[in-house]
Formats: sequence, C-alpha cells, structure tokens
Amino acid sequence: MSGSSSFRRLLLPGLDVVSLVGAFLAAVYLRFGQSASAMLDYNGLALKTLVNSVVLFMCLYYSGYYEDWQTQRPRDTALRALEALIAGTLLLLIFYYALPDLKVGRGILVLYLPLSLGLLVSLRAVYRWIGEDEAFAQNVLILGTGATAQEVARQVIRQRLSGLRIVGFLSDDPDDVGRRIVNPTVVGTTDELLLVAQRYRVQRIVVALDDRRGLMPVEELLRCRIDGTHVEEAASILERLTGQIPIKNLRPSLLVFSSGFNESRLVRRLKNASEFVLAALMLVALAPLLLVLALAIRLGSAGPAIYSQERVGERGRVFKLLKFRSMRVDAEAQSGPVWACGDGDPRITRLGRLLRKTRFDELPQLINVVRGEMSFVGPRPERPHFVAELCKVIPFYNERHVVRPGITGWAQVRSGYGSSIEDAQLKLQFDLFYIKHMSFSLDLGILLDTLKVVVVGRGAR
Repeated sequence: MSGSSSFRRLLLPGLDVVSLVGAFLAAVYLRFGQSASAMLDYNGLALKTLVNSVVLFMCLYYSGYYEDWQTQRPRDTALRALEALIAGTLLLLIFYYALPDLKVGRGILVLYLPLSLGLLVSLRAVYRWIGEDEAFAQNVLILGTGATAQEVARQVIRQRLSGLRIVGFLSDDPDDVGRRIVNPTVVGTTDELLLVAQRYRVQRIVVALDDRRGLMPVEELLRCRIDGTHVEEAASILERLTGQIPIKNLRPSLLVFSSGFNESRLVRRLKNASEFVLAALMLVALAPLLLVLALAIRLGSAGPAIYSQERVGERGRVFKLLKFRSMRVDAEAQSGPVWACGDGDPRITRLGRLLRKTRFDELPQLINVVRGEMSFVGPRPERPHFVAELCKVIPFYNERHVVRPGITGWAQVRSGYGSSIEDAQLKLQFDLFYIKHMSFSLDLGILLDTLKVVVVGRGAR
C-alpha cells in the first residue's frame, strides 16, 4: 500500500488515540484543581494514561466505530462512540479491581468519559468537513471513458473522504464531450490533455484506457509529469481504494516490475520461526478448550471431532488441513466436492454454526502452523479439485500459492464465504494485494479484524 494511502488509513485512529490521551491528562489536570505540578506528581500517571487510552481505543475499534464511518450520520457516530466508551468504562473497572495499582479516582473517571466523547465526536466532525471540502481535495482527470475509467470514478465517489475529486473524463471521440458518465462529464478530448489539465488545475491524471493502441498521448503525459502533475495507471489507484489488485486487464509486467512482492528470505524465515513458537505455545495454553470442544462435537453428532482434508499449499504442495468438524460426516457422500455456502449451508451441524461464527473450528490448524504447512495470515488454502478448476478459468490464480496459506487472510476479512467462480476471482484479487504488500503491520491488522468476530460476532468472515 502506498505511503499516502497508509497514512490516510491510519490518520483518524491515530488522532483518536491522541484525543483519548489528551482527555485523560485534561481530566487529571481538572481533578487536581488545574494544578500542573499536582498532575505531574500523580502516582503512575504515564502508565495509567496508557492503559486507559488503550482500553477505550480497543473498545472503539471492536464496537465498529471505524466501519463504514464515512456514510454514518453524525448522531450514529456519537451513539457508537458513547456505547464504546460505556463498555470501556466497565472493562476499566474490572482492570482496577484485578490490578489496584492501575486504579484512578472516581472524579477523574467521571471527567474522562465526557471529555473523551466530546473530543472524539468533534474530531470526527472536523475530519469529515476537511475531507469533504473541495478546497482540500486533489483534482483528478481520468483519461478514458470505458469500463475501467468508470470503475475508478465509482470508487472515488464511493469513498468521499479519499482526498480526491474527479473533474471529468477525456475521450478520443469529440462527440462525447459534455456526456455525463457515472457522475462527472467528459470535459475534453485526448488531444486536449494539456489544455484541460491547466483549465481544471489537475493534480493527478489516471490513465484508464481499455485499449491503448495508438491512443496514449505519451508526449502530453510526459509534459504533465514535468510540470508536476502526478500520472498513474488505473490499476494503481484501484488497488489503493479497494485493497485489491484487479485481474481484469492485468498484465504480467505489472506483477513483475511493480513494487512489492519482495519479502526477503531473512524476514520470511524469522516470520516462520516466530509463528512456530507462537503456535506451539497457543496449543499448550488452549489444550483444555480444545478438549472441551472435541468432546462437545463428538456428543453433538456422530463422527470424529477433527477431520482432515487435502488442500493446496505453498508452491502447490498438497497437505492435510485440520479442522474441528462442523458438518455431518456424510456431507459430500452424494454430491462430491462442492463450494462452501457459509452459515446457511444445510450440511452444517448446530454446534458447527457456532464454531464457524467464532472461528473456533480453525483452531486445530495451529498444528498445521507448527508443521510448517501454514501461517497465521495468508491466502486461505483451497482443495485440489477446485484449484485445478479455477486455474483454467481465472488468470494468475496459481500465484496465490507463492506464499504459505493462512488460518485467516486479507480476503477473509474483506469478503464472505466463496461459493462460485466469481467469488474465487474476487478473493484472488484480495490475495494478490496481500502478497504484494505483506508486512507485520498488515498481518497485525488482519489478526485484529479476525479477533473481532470472536469478541463481538462481526467483522472478519
């Protein structure tokens, strides 16, 4: 993910953390009669500030405060923040009871909550106002009018706070000028690129020509770049806006020569070693839970508690994936291999629905991690039958096997269960994005999103 895109994605949560820290320090300051020296002498000020701020921020995160917030009404945003802060207060009281050294006085807590709510809601309102104000937006000109160009426009319009504003399209047909496409109109022809860019003070040009043979105004684009205008391909901006690498019209050269796809061997070995240790420790710590779940599955329906299934892993190697059984033993006796259909699948047992909703059915895959067959995060492994089928109809499908498959992944937190070739193609676009941008921070974000489903029953799927 580009630096500017990552910065924009992390800016609001980062500002919220600063707001929570500021609110706590302000509450301490007010509680001690607005005495700065008394505030600084407060026992454990730094640790208590950190703990209170982190607990409330995690409650905001898991309450869905950052989900679809661009389309939320201000009242809904305030109510969601209030709910998270109330839940956070209850959680803090438990912390105070278990760890008395972290306890803060009631006076500070009573001041902290309204100060936090006021700062959070005010910050969100200012952030939204700045993001929607055209004065702060970057003017974007789209070169092309086809399906790709229209998809770029839809994504920019959908993400109103992306910091981009489309001024229009350029077409190679003069008769198209003035025609409305999606929302902006065609504002000129391709040979008028320089003139249109100056007229609308364009800061970014997106090349979205479905057919570039003889239509690419190379000299004009170079002139725009020399003048300081940013020029990029449609695939690049769509990747940032959607978290996917669109495979329609994707050329192999974009994968070969683009940045990313370059995790070093040392980093990969360190990741594999750390995952081995962590998975082994988790198996020991979760042993009682695993035994209880296994017993419940055996009592709930006939058949083994754990089943194994062949899946395609790194470099196309087939391995046995382990899961707690969530379906009837004879689920595919008549049909053979079929797509999973999510929680509505009639083959799933009553307990199996709960296991899938909480993702507890995936816990035995910690053994696959210890064996070196899987990672905690990566593309979900598919069955050989479907891999052979999908490789024939979906370009680049086999590229998802260049890394170890994961217990959870970017595609899982961004889309639901796959039940068709179209769903598999969508997941591949997410998987390619993950492989290109693999990093500790991305893995951590995916794990946090996955954990959300266990805590609040929504989020990762």
